[in-house]
Amino acid sequence: MTNANYRHDIRSFLENFIGEEDFSDEDDIFALGLVSSLMAMQLVLFVEKTLAIRVESEDLDLDNFRSIARMDVFMRSKTVSAHG
Repeated sequence: MTNANYRHDIRSFLENFIGEEDFSDEDDIFALGLVSSLMAMQLVLFVEKTLAIRVESEDLDLDNFRSIARMDVFMRSKTVSAHG
């Protein structure tokens, strides 16, 4: 996967999982009630599988997973730190 595809892939995952498409990349998916705290673990697993890296304890800040845009930034930062 290339960096350019993170937002698209995150959106596809969320839309398939929650069956909702009417939200923007910047919307807080938890505040909108689209995602529960239990779903947060699914997001972590998705990120780990997508990046093929481990999400560490210090990464488990809900803010990293609050929106598609924030997940994109988080995934890019993990890619940079893993490869750079």
